Amino acid sequence: MEEREESVQHFLDLIKHSRRGKFKIYIGMIAGVGKSYRMLQEAHEMLENGVDVQIGYIETHGRAATEALLAGLPIIARKKIFYKGKEIEEMDLAAILQLHPELVIVDELAHTNVEGSRNEKRWQDVMELLDAGINVISAVNIQHIESLNEDVKGISGIEVKERIPDKVLQEADEVVNIDLTADELINRLKAGKIYRPEKIQLALNNFFKTENILQLRELALKEVAFRVEKKVENEVISGEKGIRHEKFLACISSNERTPRHIIRKAARLASRYSTAFYALYVQTPSESTERIPLATQRHLLNHFKLVTELGGEVIQVASQDVIGEIIKTCRERQITTICMGQPAFKIPSVLFSIPKYRNFLGFLSEMGIDLIILA
Repeated sequence: MEEREESVQHFLDLIKHSRRGKFKIYIGMIAGVGKSYRMLQEAHEMLENGVDVQIGYIETHGRAATEALLAGLPIIARKKIFYKGKEIEEMDLAAILQLHPELVIVDELAHTNVEGSRNEKRWQDVMELLDAGINVISAVNIQHIESLNEDVKGISGIEVKERIPDKVLQEADEVVNIDLTADELINRLKAGKIYRPEKIQLALNNFFKTENILQLRELALKEVAFRVEKKVENEVISGEKGIRHEKFLACISSNERTPRHIIRKAARLASRYSTAFYALYVQTPSESTERIPLATQRHLLNHFKLVTELGGEVIQVASQDVIGEIIKTCRERQITTICMGQPAFKIPSVLFSIPKYRNFLGFLSEMGIDLIILA
């Protein structure tokens, strides 16, 4: 009976997927590389080929060349919302769903919708459009990808607040990089093609430094390369026995900062191999419900939320034996790589002198599990 129900559900999932819209994302390393411009160019090409294309939302940022491309394209009017005494324009999701175009252009994928909107984030709007069978072309900058948040902050010193989960990229049928050299981008900035004259020098002194651009460009190129490799892997049948199916485990604590780094690392690895990752939190008696401080509870909830946003699964157990729970989880979930924080003692000298850790390393060696220690 259970097998029959699973078979029916699988077939229903296949039907739903076949009716789902196609999803294309343009990725850029930084503002001004030409993502919106390229989307509008493609919209014109589609229109010329008889495709029913509509502009659901586009942000020109006052750039003359981008605004010029809007001429001749069908545009769905934005919805006006009054919020805290101000009139705000948002994409009209309901209007798009009702009109049901063959293809819709949706810019600013990481945008946060005004409070009270149908969905909290624009990427959630896009998922709804895809589920309705509408094809979508969208765009996002590399700094808005959740698992790259710390990398971007390390490069630029800026923490980007609006982010999309990596699972959004995994849903894309095509991911295309809009690439420019650092010199080309800086020349565009100086020529006033990205920001107004009064903002140019400030941008050059901050986010648009050459060293920042080069590192962000590398991140963007790697991200798109990962997505292309994933697509190739998904299209190649690999039924041979003995293939190692990677699964990643992030071992997290209630600390404020380190777990976020560990979670993002595990998520990046899982994304790289197009596979699952888990986050294990072992609640020891010292952090029982009666003893754990409110601040620590908030940290944990934020960690669990991040795991979910990145497409992972949270495993929470109460036990005094942290190492034993890690081993148990590895066996049950067939983990191949563990990501964990740096212990307070040195590795491996002291580690080998403690029986339980010596047994732990022996277990990892026996099972062929890789261990990644993050500071």
